[in-house]
Amino acid sequence: MSAASDAAPRDPRDELPEHLAALRAFALSLTRNGATADDLVQDTIVKAWTNLDKFEPGSNMRAWLFTILRNTFYSMKRKTRREVADPEGVHAAGLYDKPAHDGRLAFGDFTAAFDRLSAEHREVLILVGASGFSYEEAAEMMGVAVGTVKSRANRARARLAELLGLEQGEDILAKADGGTLAVMGRSGMQAA
Repeated sequence: MSAASDAAPRDPRDELPEHLAALRAFALSLTRNGATADDLVQDTIVKAWTNLDKFEPGSNMRAWLFTILRNTFYSMKRKTRREVADPEGVHAAGLYDKPAHDGRLAFGDFTAAFDRLSAEHREVLILVGASGFSYEEAAEMMGVAVGTVKSRANRARARLAELLGLEQGEDILAKADGGTLAVMGRSGMQAA
């Protein structure tokens, strides 16, 4: 071998693994988290590998890799600054919006079932559920005992749940829209 061949630069692909420990140490100093540092080193190696054609043979490989790692780290920081931390999924759960067409279909079913109730049952549900009157106030308006109003309301809710095809123990509130909830009243309608 001649002296000229000894001075020839090494293949960058062969040199990459030699810098992993130094890259990890630098990544740990930036992230303060082992798993994040490992991800950062991996991203750096992938970027370096895919851009090896941009590396100038004979130049400082470690400096080039550290530059890639640093730029990747700060790009990641800028990106995460705009993200909302939601480890428990509370924020994401609040973003759920039930499709409006389901509500219209459910309200159509509710209206048809409500129309099939007796006049007494419709009356008590409107007074106690939709209008928000107490059992005592409804009893006074209807001219019957409070127990009668409670009994009618319970039977009316049960019949309405039956007409809607709800199973025993099924929660009507999970399927109901605002109008349905108003008539059903939140009390006593969890299971029909």
